[in-house]
Amino acid sequence: MITYQTDRQMIPHPILLEAKQIAPNQISINYDQPTDLASATNVSNYWIRSNMERPTGIATVGMSDALMASNAIRPDMGMITPADNSNMRFNITFRVNAMSGVMYTVLPCFVNLEGMTGYRGENWGPFSRNMFIGM
Repeated sequence: MITYQTDRQMIPHPILLEAKQIAPNQISINYDQPTDLASATNVSNYWIRSNMERPTGIATVGMSDALMASNAIRPDMGMITPADNSNMRFNITFRVNAMSGVMYTVLPCFVNLEGMTGYRGENWGPFSRNMFIGM
């Protein structure tokens, strides 16, 4: 849906370094470079995949679902705010709690580098620690 390898190589973009649960309904995420605040805090640029067949708890997609605009996090489901002034650390707060024991994967897309626009791919890589087990 989202990416072509050549696009990823042509347009510099931030990569999600880590996602971790910090409260029953909150996730902390960290990028490797400062992000464009508007794209990084647009909650519809994020998907949460669960290891269940259907979305569970904070998840918007199940194991076999494709990422589409219709199954991104919606504003009525949660919000994302800066954790500090670095433009690299953010907290996602949900209206519901993550389910204990369920594995979740944070999948950000379309997040641009600070001062840039136009990136249309995913913001995770092979070394992203973007999975956590709900507590």
